[in-house]
Amino acid sequence: MMRWCQGLDGLASRSAAYYQQDAHFAKWRTVLSIPNGPSALAVKEAAWGLARYAAISQDNGLVPIVEPEILLDGEHSIDRTFEVAQKVWAEVFFYLAENNVQFEGILLKPSMVTPGAESKDKVSSATVADYILKLLHRRIPPAVPGIMFLSGGQSEVEATLNLNAMNQSPNPWHVSFSYARALQNTALKTWGGRIENVQAAQEALLFRAKSNSLAQLGKYTGEGESEEAKKELFVKGYSY
Repeated sequence: MMRWCQGLDGLASRSAAYYQQDAHFAKWRTVLSIPNGPSALAVKEAAWGLARYAAISQDNGLVPIVEPEILLDGEHSIDRTFEVAQKVWAEVFFYLAENNVQFEGILLKPSMVTPGAESKDKVSSATVADYILKLLHRRIPPAVPGIMFLSGGQSEVEATLNLNAMNQSPNPWHVSFSYARALQNTALKTWGGRIENVQAAQEALLFRAKSNSLAQLGKYTGEGESEEAKKELFVKGYSY
């Protein structure tokens, strides 16, 4: 007999076990792409999976980090990204509600609203922030305590500038960051696997962390940035 697995098998028991081991957060990432899509079915399946995971996590004492990532791949405009993100976020929160997920007990980890990485259109951080804040106000209930953006292949500086621009005025949510490449890249390049570079790499990581800490307060100035931190980190077809 064929059995279809959605990745949710055994999640309740595993979540309960992790909670007993003093875990407090869980993360589930779904991925959608814009070129030639995403289809309505793809959006629905992604949203439903996130909602079921979130409900199961909360039932077992964990705070679910809900991550609907829309990849940067493509030549589309920022308006197209905005259009897709509106649909995705609407579906996600519809199904979260359908599954009785408490919005006060989740964190949202979305991608930013930018043009496709291969687009010829270049927009300012102020423009990116305008689109994102419009989307947040249209789609995200104020009961959600935190929006932790992923960087998705932006340069370290670009991701920090965009976050800083979002925090130039008060928001009903805490708007912050949950970066990987845009937090670690310069530090890893500086280290290069060599023991003599450890201190310099630690300093680079601390600088990047402090820069983003200032950005989530709207106080980042951009001073002291290296050329490495300005390099785009997008990789077409990137997978974890």
